[in-house]
Amino acid sequence: MRVLVVEDQRDLSRQVASALRNAGYVVDTIGNGEDALHMGLQDPYEAIILDLGLPGLDGLSVLDRWRRKGLRTPVLILSARDTWREKVTGLRAGADDYLAKPFEMAELLARVEVIIRRASGYASSRIAVGELALDQAAKQIYLSGTLLQLTAMEYRLLACLMVNGGRIISKSELAAKVYEQGTEGESNSLEVLILRLRKKIGGEAILTHRGLGYQLTDKAHDPANHG
Repeated sequence: MRVLVVEDQRDLSRQVASALRNAGYVVDTIGNGEDALHMGLQDPYEAIILDLGLPGLDGLSVLDRWRRKGLRTPVLILSARDTWREKVTGLRAGADDYLAKPFEMAELLARVEVIIRRASGYASSRIAVGELALDQAAKQIYLSGTLLQLTAMEYRLLACLMVNGGRIISKSELAAKVYEQGTEGESNSLEVLILRLRKKIGGEAILTHRGLGYQLTDKAHDPANHG
């Protein structure tokens, strides 16, 4: 799953991005409002972390323009100003949550998880699709109660399919949520990941809709126990 970090303090931006990557997210970073405005509208993100004190176009202006253009991506605001008026202004501008600096990274990760979960329509951090169970807090996926041994990219791909609950997801959208910018590799690398997942959760678990994309079904099983 992909997150955009909009923060002009380079050290903090690197720290936040590193924590998110360690938690299994694909992360893009930008340090000014003008570019953030474009990236937020151009690329598919599960969440955006937005600093208010940006150079040029400030964070509230960026958020306001996103919402006016119909962007529904959940946004977590960061601000050095921890007053109730700031929080009310940010929330009314369309933010989904507000976190004052300085903050603990564990709290930021928890808040990101929550706003993504809410946007996907889930009340719990655990999502079930058939015999598959995703624990978003632990970043683990279970099949029939057994922990699946997945690479980071396999986890991101399968988690994305599960969070989207049966929706057909295009190849380009999946690639954007699985790979870091500039690391997509060979053109067939996504197909290779899908093939590897099918070997772990069964060939009928992920359907290919030619020209449209991929879809998760509720037919996941352990291939070792099904012939």
